[in-house]
Amino acid sequence: MSIQTLTPDFFVRPTLEVARDLIGKLLVHEEAGHRLVGRIVETEAYREDDPACHAWSEIKRRAGKSAWRGEVLMGEPGIAYVYLNYGMYWLLNVVTEPVGVGAAVLFRAVEPVEGIEVMRARRNVRNDRDLTSGPGKLTLAFGIDDRFHRRPLTEPPLYLAAESPEPAVRVAVSERIGINKGAELPWRFYVPGNPWVSGKARR
Repeated sequence: MSIQTLTPDFFVRPTLEVARDLIGKLLVHEEAGHRLVGRIVETEAYREDDPACHAWSEIKRRAGKSAWRGEVLMGEPGIAYVYLNYGMYWLLNVVTEPVGVGAAVLFRAVEPVEGIEVMRARRNVRNDRDLTSGPGKLTLAFGIDDRFHRRPLTEPPLYLAAESPEPAVRVAVSERIGINKGAELPWRFYVPGNPWVSGKARR
């Protein structure tokens, strides 16, 4: 497989565009002689004008105060924002838009392409569909944790890439899932019918 790493220019654009255009792209982790690759099949967009975004209330509340983990959302496009969800699962996001704008795209699901044996060993599940069909599942399968917080996703070991030639992919849009605020916004993008798209919204 021939792949080309995405550059920061890809991520400096409006968040909704980036979230849609990431569908069909690749998440790659090179580690310990292995290369894990997953084709991105589901994303969600989050912006500072969105009550579900971590930048929504924190920007004003923490202005002039000590640094906070989500401050990276205001930083360089293409940087990883990794946070612990419900004290259990690391979730991977990529920062979008120009510096000073709080926004990111959450990776909700990928379809395994390479390194599946490593993923199986980490996940210990019966069905390969369960390897990466959710934001917490994919970070476990790919060995992603807070070591990657604030690191660029535009260079190894963990990076985003495009396949060459890039396959055509259908993209569907829906409301976001698994959140209480702003759930009605149509900011979730996914490949319809793909087995690795997460949960109830697989259609």
